[in-house]
Amino acid sequence: MLAYVHIFLYLCALFSGFTIMIEYIKGNLTDLTPTYAVIEAAGVGYAIHIALPTYSALVGKENTENKLFVTEIIREDTHELFGFFTRGERELFLMLMTVSGIGANTARMIMSAYNASEIRQIIATGNARALAQVKGLGPKTAQRIIVDLKDKVLKIDLGTDVVQNGSTVVQDSSVVVDSEVKQEAVSALTMLGFPVAASTKVVDKILKAEPTASVEQVIKQALKML
Repeated sequence: MLAYVHIFLYLCALFSGFTIMIEYIKGNLTDLTPTYAVIEAAGVGYAIHIALPTYSALVGKENTENKLFVTEIIREDTHELFGFFTRGERELFLMLMTVSGIGANTARMIMSAYNASEIRQIIATGNARALAQVKGLGPKTAQRIIVDLKDKVLKIDLGTDVVQNGSTVVQDSSVVVDSEVKQEAVSALTMLGFPVAASTKVVDKILKAEPTASVEQVIKQALKML
């Protein structure tokens, strides 16, 4: 029944200009990768795009009930869901998309390269160099983000529940066999649009230097090297 309601609401939004807002989706986490999660709610499996902080928060919680705050991207040819572990992360994502030239995928790339607290600090202090390290931004776009958001970003309440990705979350994931870490990292990077060969080369380089690095740590470093 929920599926029919969702379809009806989507058609309303598409053809009548009626705006629909899903606050969150709560249900069983049936699948998880560094770039997307599938949550089953009322018999419907929702494929939800995620960034690394959300992945870090969900690792080890497969087949249990979880909740993601979501935002919908609805166009004529697509209907995508982007999910976040906290409201603050979602607010930051939406704020990034208000900047000219920043779409959903680029915003997700930024939020995978840095955690929410780091992004807020980078923008607030005008650190364009750090932003420009993210693939696809460049100095001009990085500076535009800072100019547009510097006075706004500190107003976002990240709270104490923001999961910091990388070094402070899911330390147990570092025990995964290197081949599995490599496979997951390369898969995630290619899903983000990077060539397989280039992704593999960078991941191999990172793992050679840090054999015990987790998937999240490898991807974060790779996003600044590709």
